[in-house]
Amino acid sequence: MNNIENSLTFLDQLRANTANSHKNLESLAVSVSITSPNVTTEAYARYLQLMHDVIGDTEENIFPLLQNIFPDLEERRKLQWINADLAFLNHVRTTATFPFSKSSKTFSVPFAVGILYVVEGSSLGGRFILKNLQSALGYEENGVSYFNGYGNKTGSSWKNFLNILTEYEEENGNSDEIIAGADFAFQAIHKHFSN
Repeated sequence: MNNIENSLTFLDQLRANTANSHKNLESLAVSVSITSPNVTTEAYARYLQLMHDVIGDTEENIFPLLQNIFPDLEERRKLQWINADLAFLNHVRTTATFPFSKSSKTFSVPFAVGILYVVEGSSLGGRFILKNLQSALGYEENGVSYFNGYGNKTGSSWKNFLNILTEYEEENGNSDEIIAGADFAFQAIHKHFSN
């Protein structure tokens, strides 16, 4: 039996305790716009600019806390994909706001694990958004690097992430802090997307 099967109760608890925050984020206008069959290039560029901040914050301030936990962390970098997409769309990112780090909170390692859970989980939804962008805007490869992400390895990358996550939680017994980090991430992104 693998780690995911052993820890279903933890993963179920994680999903259940963040479900409302996740749903609230998905219901925001900027989130809805990206999944609409009528998505515009401007709405898409706006979404990418907001995610640029989220991913930039994650890679600069969350990744360093997690280097000893996730051996494939370097492969999970996504900022270069967003930069390529923004360049393709002729949108330049001039300033950055860090939605997680701008709080005065000092992140513990398990709290940071919860934040990364939210960021990595967005790759799954990205596959649905990718199909919508391809259909609505006609972008096949250029312009959709971020949502193409791990490509055909998206599912296996997510399963690998969950295996490491559940193993870490089992060894350290810090489910409450991981869940708090995930909920914080959903709420911080919601606030960032609402500005």
